[in-house]
Amino acid sequence: MNNYPMLSCHFQVEWGGNRTGFTEVTGLTIERQVVEYREGQSPEYKTIKMPGLEKSHTIILKRGIIPGDKDFFQWMSTIALNQVERRDVVISLLNEKHEPVMTWKVKNAWPVKYEGPTLKADGSEVAIETLELAHEGITLLN
Repeated sequence: MNNYPMLSCHFQVEWGGNRTGFTEVTGLTIERQVVEYREGQSPEYKTIKMPGLEKSHTIILKRGIIPGDKDFFQWMSTIALNQVERRDVVISLLNEKHEPVMTWKVKNAWPVKYEGPTLKADGSEVAIETLELAHEGITLLN
């Protein structure tokens, strides 16, 4: 058994769409707000800091565009006034045997932003589409 850190380049995303291949995932962030508090009778003239509410950041998924694959757009089109299709998204970091070694579950995710590719007449990059997801928390499964 080696004790080397895992590489970030081998992962999969299960998000309810047909294709699970992605080039980048960012936003796996858990943050707590800080609440400052001081009682009026405190002998010290300073506040104390306490943990507050958990704050969720958006998850950003990026992938190359494949002709005919409109899954991102179709999910985005489920948004209506105060209604949206929510999905749990599972992101796994894989080892060399393609087995998950760390898995994050993103609860009740829904798309808040779609961004198409940057198109350049003199470019030769892959056309990348981006989907940003709001969610209600991240848990570590293994």
